[in-house]
Amino acid sequence: MGIERWAAHVVCAGLMLGSGCVASSIRGDVREVRSLAKVKVLPALPPGRLDDLRKEEVKQMLDHPLDADQAVRIALLHNRDLVIGAWLPRESEACYSLNAGADELLFVLAGSGCVRSVLGDLAFVRGDYVLVPRGVLHRIMFEPGTPPHLLSVECFGGVAIPQRFRNALGQLRMDAPYCHRDFRRPTFRGPLDEGIRDVWIKDGARRQKFVHAHNPLDVVGWDGTLYPWAFPILNFQPRVSSIHLPPTWHGTFEAAGALICSFVPRPLDFHPDAVPCPYPHLSADIDEVLFYVEGDFSSRLGVERGSLTLHPGGVPHGPHPGRYESSLGAKRTEEIAVMLDVSSRLSATSRAVEIEDPDYDASFSAPPTGG
Repeated sequence: MGIERWAAHVVCAGLMLGSGCVASSIRGDVREVRSLAKVKVLPALPPGRLDDLRKEEVKQMLDHPLDADQAVRIALLHNRDLVIGAWLPRESEACYSLNAGADELLFVLAGSGCVRSVLGDLAFVRGDYVLVPRGVLHRIMFEPGTPPHLLSVECFGGVAIPQRFRNALGQLRMDAPYCHRDFRRPTFRGPLDEGIRDVWIKDGARRQKFVHAHNPLDVVGWDGTLYPWAFPILNFQPRVSSIHLPPTWHGTFEAAGALICSFVPRPLDFHPDAVPCPYPHLSADIDEVLFYVEGDFSSRLGVERGSLTLHPGGVPHGPHPGRYESSLGAKRTEEIAVMLDVSSRLSATSRAVEIEDPDYDASFSAPPTGG
């Protein structure tokens, strides 16, 4: 499936690189190494803000333009396993990059484009998950038109298909919510010289720029099962039940310390006495992050497309006031959302604090009745 952590063989012009890495023709080609530049360290939070246990909403970022030096992925939430953020690029990436420390999982809220790597071109469109495994040299290009908006999740422990979807041989089971044909792989193009020689390598908080003397995409073939892939969220086959199902039934991919879930259009609970809106609950060991994509989310009011919410573990939460009543009799939902159930407590960055909706936590209190 391309999600297993296997090695790939890349055949470069005049050189065969063996198993154990994904590489291109960089042997002795690094002409210049720029000085080490560290990524901004995630800053400490002001007391009493997103480091407390209130429910939080980071408003959609389309109304919050980035400064010139922020046209990169903006980290919002983080722990030892993940960095969750938003990416609103103004244009295609102008140089190649390689993440040596994490798999990069993207979800495309708006826009379309292509991941160009040493393994070929991978097209993506709105509604796709896109995975770029660690160690793959690439750049991401966007089609003109719709401004891109992506959810970005940096996964230090890798991304995988949940084991329960696989048989003893590693193949997808017939009762898995998707099949191998739902995943798109790169189309190999052969050697391609774009005139780009700069490569940024990232490992955790460290970034370093290399300038190559020759074309980093000088590759004539490759073999293996480690490659970028795209998966449309609407290809996830949802499970339905007579009563409400827990989030694990919406699990799509897993990462170290996180389950990535997909909420897609589906029939609602069909027991005669079922209340389709999810009941109040408490996740003692899980921080719950929701990224709202499209549709009317059954348990929320006034949450905008592209917003991201955090409900900390151990804090009871449930539907907004009035959502129980309005859900009675509903037979179907058209909601689309990405959820991360995260097992280690998340901290927020100063950027998340800047765009937090200060009224979100209070929105769960019923308005006072007259009298």
